[in-house]
Amino acid sequence: MRGGDRYSRAVAWLKVALPLAALALLSTLFLLSRVVDPSDAIPFADTEVQDRLLNQQISGPYYSGTTPDNDQIAFVADTVTSPRGITGATQAKDVFVKIETHAGAVINVTSDTASIDVGEDVANLTGNVVVTTSQGYVMTSQAISARVTVLDVRSPDTVFGTTPGGELVAGSMHLSTPQTGGAAQLVFTSGVKLVYDPKQVED
Repeated sequence: MRGGDRYSRAVAWLKVALPLAALALLSTLFLLSRVVDPSDAIPFADTEVQDRLLNQQISGPYYSGTTPDNDQIAFVADTVTSPRGITGATQAKDVFVKIETHAGAVINVTSDTASIDVGEDVANLTGNVVVTTSQGYVMTSQAISARVTVLDVRSPDTVFGTTPGGELVAGSMHLSTPQTGGAAQLVFTSGVKLVYDPKQVED
């Protein structure tokens, strides 16, 4: 009988002890979970988080459109940011612009940065600007301005580059379509210097 009493007491004790032990484990897990700082899971530094909150940023944006003259314009950048959430001008980094004219010419433009204001119909590209055309022109400048809705690219600063006729330096450059439906024209002004290279012409 004593053995049966001991067994009954052990079973009764376990019925109380095991649920208490389970509650203790659950309480421990709950307390440990409250110690974890949720901000530790964010893979950004405090300054980066604040910058993203203040500046609306888009990564890898792509834009394409058609001008009234049926020229195709495509715009790609690494990032585009609206500083301080201000509408209007946006800042872009590592910019690539591709223009395909209705006549079949292709113009590629790259730059380190760009300031774009669609409302004002203007884009200012700065830093290592390179303009390459399918006719064999490769022009470099520190800054160019362009309209967003039509083919109108200007360089207010000195441009350097290579042409089918040789090396060229000019005080300014203008790429546009003077006549509606006409062919695009690349015009150099303000002290043009061309070092003629007959080998390039033959090639």
